Amino acid sequence: MMEFLRTNNKTIYSGILVILSVCLLLGYVPGMSAFSSWVTPPVALFLGLAFALLCGQAYPKFNKKVSKKLLQYSVVGLGFGMNLHASLASGKEGMMFTIISVIGTMIIGMFIGRKILKVNRDTSYLISSGTAICGGSAIPVIKAKDSDMSVALATIFVLNAIALFIFPVLGEWLGLSQQEFGTWAAIAIHDTSSVVGAGAAYGEEALQVATTIKLTRALWIIPLALATSVIFKSGGKKISIPWFILWFIVAILLNTYVLDSVPEVGKAISGLARKGLIITMFFIGASLSTDVLKAVGVKPLVQGVLLWLVISIGSLAYILW
Repeated sequence: MMEFLRTNNKTIYSGILVILSVCLLLGYVPGMSAFSSWVTPPVALFLGLAFALLCGQAYPKFNKKVSKKLLQYSVVGLGFGMNLHASLASGKEGMMFTIISVIGTMIIGMFIGRKILKVNRDTSYLISSGTAICGGSAIPVIKAKDSDMSVALATIFVLNAIALFIFPVLGEWLGLSQQEFGTWAAIAIHDTSSVVGAGAAYGEEALQVATTIKLTRALWIIPLALATSVIFKSGGKKISIPWFILWFIVAILLNTYVLDSVPEVGKAISGLARKGLIITMFFIGASLSTDVLKAVGVKPLVQGVLLWLVISIGSLAYILW
């Protein structure tokens, strides 16, 4: 059975992708919404994970490239469903919290990794920066070995997948409001895709709050990269600036001041972006493999989990307090 699945993994991959896409598009057909309502970010991620673990990776390069681009386009599209004044109001409280959490996460992460677990400097720094700012997007900022990069990426990726499943459940169990959950998800979850996915699973307001605060947090990639180039003397390393955040802001401005008289347009674009986000979840899940899990190792995984627990519990306590 396993041999059959792995031999036909490309066919199965294409089939799942077609089914997801068709079901999502059926949501635009009157009376057919029931066929698309089951396709949510957690479901798409689970299907991707199940495929990768049972069938192996089908198109790893395609997955990596398309998931990154589609996520960025989807985030920009979400901006067309947001109002500038409401976004600033919802994200205002989280701005200072973001600054404190980024610096605190870097310090705590390096302490856990270097002093307690004795993880090598590069891997420890990569995991700390990925947790502090923007998951995999923040990791390639130093001239680290491919092995160190892979371990850090795998650790962050696995924890992101777990977070997307359990955070909405925990939020409901704790009775968090949309504002509270959005803020918590933006601070405690590493990667933009998982933050947006968890926010979308919890509610419309949670999605807007989480996206706004998370993208503010992602801007810290720039000062982190500059500081890293000094610490690790990697001045020749090209800094990857998340330009899609600028377009996200432009989309919000357009929706607030240009499309305010035709709200249907912004609603249509943001709705399509949400569907793009769901497909992105499948691509991300399908990127995981048993090789990725094996590459994590015990100590880096422990560092990632401990740091994640500290930030998750600490940020939740602050929000509830």
